[in-house]
Amino acid sequence: MKKVTAVITLIVLVALLAVFGITCTTGFTGEGGAAKDIPLGLDLEGGVSITYKVVGDGNPSKEDMSDTIYKLQQRVSGYSTESVVYQEGSDRINIEIPGVTDANEILEELGKPGQLYFIRETAEDGSKNYQMVSLGEGFGYTYMLSKDIEDLISTGDVVLNGTDVKTAQAGSIQDQMTKNNEFVVSLSMTEEGTKKFADATTKAFAAGESIAIYYDGQIVSAPRVNAAITDGQAQITGSFTYEEAEHLASTIRIGGLKLELEELHSKIVGAQLGTDAISTSLKAGLIGFILIVVFMIVVYRVAGFAASLALALYAELIIILLDAFEITLTLPGIAGIILSIGMAVDANVIIFARVREELAKGKTVDSSVDIGFKKARSAILDGNITTLIAAAVLGVLGTGSIKGFAATLALGIILSMFTAMVITRLIMKAFLAIGLKSEKLYGVAKERKPIGFLGKKNLFFIISGAAILAGFIFMAINAGRGVRALNYSLDFVGGTSTEITFNEDLSLADIDSKVVPLIEKVTGDGNVQSQKIEGTNNVIFKTRSLSPDERTKLADDLVENFGVDADNITSETISSTISSEMKLDAVIAVVVASLLMLAYIWIRFKDVRFGCSSVLALIHDVLVVLAFYAIARVSVGSTFIACMLTIVGYSINATIVIFDRIRENAQYISRKDSYEEMVNNSITQTLSRSVFTSLTTFIMVAALYVLGVTSIKEFALPLMVGILCGTYSSICLASAIYMVLRKVWKIKKES
Repeated sequence: MKKVTAVITLIVLVALLAVFGITCTTGFTGEGGAAKDIPLGLDLEGGVSITYKVVGDGNPSKEDMSDTIYKLQQRVSGYSTESVVYQEGSDRINIEIPGVTDANEILEELGKPGQLYFIRETAEDGSKNYQMVSLGEGFGYTYMLSKDIEDLISTGDVVLNGTDVKTAQAGSIQDQMTKNNEFVVSLSMTEEGTKKFADATTKAFAAGESIAIYYDGQIVSAPRVNAAITDGQAQITGSFTYEEAEHLASTIRIGGLKLELEELHSKIVGAQLGTDAISTSLKAGLIGFILIVVFMIVVYRVAGFAASLALALYAELIIILLDAFEITLTLPGIAGIILSIGMAVDANVIIFARVREELAKGKTVDSSVDIGFKKARSAILDGNITTLIAAAVLGVLGTGSIKGFAATLALGIILSMFTAMVITRLIMKAFLAIGLKSEKLYGVAKERKPIGFLGKKNLFFIISGAAILAGFIFMAINAGRGVRALNYSLDFVGGTSTEITFNEDLSLADIDSKVVPLIEKVTGDGNVQSQKIEGTNNVIFKTRSLSPDERTKLADDLVENFGVDADNITSETISSTISSEMKLDAVIAVVVASLLMLAYIWIRFKDVRFGCSSVLALIHDVLVVLAFYAIARVSVGSTFIACMLTIVGYSINATIVIFDRIRENAQYISRKDSYEEMVNNSITQTLSRSVFTSLTTFIMVAALYVLGVTSIKEFALPLMVGILCGTYSSICLASAIYMVLRKVWKIKKES
């Protein structure tokens, strides 16, 4: 790069930082930038709350309520992946959708659950049950019923209803003639529905007819039957866009509810985490970022300054892209960003360590930079791709906040690789071109004597085993005391929703500073979610399950401290917002992600033992952090899943860097050399990277812990433990496990 080009490059970079900074903060119109426009979840902003009541007399069964809640969750996820659905009382279901304020619009689009029917085209008497109606030239056509729906039900012309459909999903297939991909809706029937559908499609196919799908007062689709479908698996084709296919699939899903629901009431609710959650998170992020910049410059000098500029650009771009892609940001989403920032720093640390190693070999600064970036590439790509695989699986198979976590993590990973491998390199080449070529400005790696990590592997195994065992012992003790093995929050086990009508319109700050502490004192638990109902003096507080005595004590304290009328305090038992199906989805997603990461590492490293060692180290980290949750009685809520996923992503990345160095050094080992010594040397060579990356990520999370509100502290504390544990397992355990597997699991080419 020529000197003039270098100067222009740096000027353009500074200009971009300024432009992107304005875009993020104030915007060019002064009405707010991208940061203000990022969609926020219920925990950070609030949204619409809709309460449905089951139609009919008597209490619905637990199974029917659970099935209805799960299908509603799938339906409303189309509005936001952060939407939550939970049971209130015995026959009511609450839906909370973040970032929207028009309840009527949502209700209109959501329709009336439980009213979906499949109707044959021709009745037994030969009359048409529905017919095609033109909407006018250029406007296409639609289908209209020729008879009343109740008549069609009574005459048996309704061949299936929504409960006969097990699943409905949008997808794509390849047209056999044109070879083009087209979007379809795939249906899977229940056992009873399969029989009904086989009979209906056999008759419709013989007559060359269609079967209409009727929902909420209109026919939403009338596909022609092209074959008798006897296996309960069908596809609806047509000139769909993906959005149209997904809308039809979600309509069929909500129409397949076992229970018929009617709207009871709707309201606008405030953020669950209170007003301080966002401001403290932003302050923590800024402080953590500044500390990281100072650290990078002190340790890596000019290279650290280049990385800091690239990291600043990364931070601005991720804010802009979160807004552009309309990714809903929640506390778990913040975890994904923290992890991606840690990985962005990590990529730079790997590169700079390599540059210093080349300088120690006597190479020029220019040559060292080029070689450093080249040698660091495989470790960066492998580490990030394994985490990206996990993010992709979680995004596809996960539900709720897991999807939000996956989206922010995936975006952050891609962006971090770009800024580290392209922007940082560009800046460093520009610095070299303007004359910053002294070795003192970059630092030279000092040769370190290999540390005998593997010689202490038995000690490490004992320490890890004791920590995991302690966790199970404490869980057993807790369960024996009748307080549950883990301190599950209302997200997992449900709790009590208390709605209070105050005598005045309390500000959010007053609610957070005066009312919430009073409730925490009664419950003895910091997990209190508050939601202010817009346009009223009402506030909803969600807590762990309260006994009758605790409900009375809470009411008395509210009357005494705030002059509240006791008649204006109502309490209801609510179910968990994380259903058993969602838990199962999360477990399946993590298992699939782990298997795919194992497969990728196996392929890339050409040794399945590397993959097995990585996964075993991940399991260790999860179990140790689980032990911390049990021993410290930290609240296990929705952020628990995000915390565990963050640790998995963080730990696998650190392990990959060490394994990459082992793979590289193994090429130069001779038969007389000790393989164990080579592994120890590889761990030692990457030790500074492991420590420095952990330190920078730990700084970000620690800032959240110090400044955060109670719920954020309960998220940050185990995350800090997980970061330390992930670092420990990568350095002390992963390679040790690999060496054990290498001894007991011989591969053909080694024998």
